[in-house]
Order: sequence, then C-alpha cells, then structure tokens
Amino acid sequence: MDGADLDSRQEIGAAPVTVRVLTVADVHAAISGLTDVLLDCVEGGASVSFMAPLDRATAEGFWRSVAAGVEREERILLVAEDGDGVLGTVQLVVAQPPNQPHRADLSKMLVHRRARRRGVGAALMQAAEVAGRAAGKTLLVLDTGSPEAERLYTRAGWVKVGVIPNFALWPQGGFCDTTFFYKALE
Repeated sequence: MDGADLDSRQEIGAAPVTVRVLTVADVHAAISGLTDVLLDCVEGGASVSFMAPLDRATAEGFWRSVAAGVEREERILLVAEDGDGVLGTVQLVVAQPPNQPHRADLSKMLVHRRARRRGVGAALMQAAEVAGRAAGKTLLVLDTGSPEAERLYTRAGWVKVGVIPNFALWPQGGFCDTTFFYKALE
C-alpha cells in the first residue's frame, strides 16, 4: 500500500510532527526508534503483550516480524515522528478471515512517554482510520487495558463494547482487564 496520500504533517506541541505509513524499507530503517518506543511503553507499565524487563533484542525481533507482515500486506504500520525521532506508532492488521474482509484490528498503539498529552495518539488514531478506509475497511476493532487509552478512544468516537476481567498481565505481573472498542468507518 502506498502511504503517500496518508501522510500528514501538523503542529503538535512545540515541534512539527509527521504521521505516515511506513513501507517495508521504512520499517527496517525505523526499527531502532520503534524499539525505543516499545521499550519505553513496557517500562512505563503498558500491557502490550510483553513482560518486563523487555530486552532490546526481543523488541527488535518483534519489529522485524511486523516488517514481514507489512511486506506480506497483512499489516499497515503508521508512525509519528518529530525532529528527535519516533514518538509513537500504531498498526492495522488488515489480513482477516474470509468472512471478515471488511474489518481490521487496530493494534499496538504506542506513544513514548516523552510525547504523551501532545496529541500524538489522536493524530495516530486519525491516520489509522484514514488508512483503514484507504484499505477498503469499514469496521475497526481494538482492545486496551489502559484507562488513558480508553479516554483517547472514546474522544475519537470509538464505541466501548465491554470489559473482560483478568484478560492479560501487566508487564511487572498481576492481572489486568481488557476493554474492547469498535468504530464503523463511514
């Protein structure tokens, strides 16, 4: 998928931020910055499939597997960047079963702690919705264990479906609930 039409530039906070779709080559070039964001989020307590302490090699391996998914056109990877590097990222898992070609899963919405409360998450969500529409999707779904993320999703017009208790573990251990959301793309 060519992300040129999906790129956006806007002022968020003090520095200009670019949100764009990454090509496979872009993903490989950005692995260090993407890894920094993932490590920061896990260190900060985000329940995003990894346990603490997360080592750099494991995080880099995760991003290489994401690059393979991008290459197979199973995933769309978006990134938010400023002059200092990667601020955040989000994925759309567009490869779905044959009876669900109209939907995608929004996955791994990650914003570095240095960039939070600057509109980066909202910009990534908006760009993900645009990318979903461009990929022919009419329904997006996601799950989260973060109350802060729940507020972001609600503000962006996502509909809360329900909560499953003890769905996953926090990175430092202990159960966390997961809340499911959806958004119909018009």
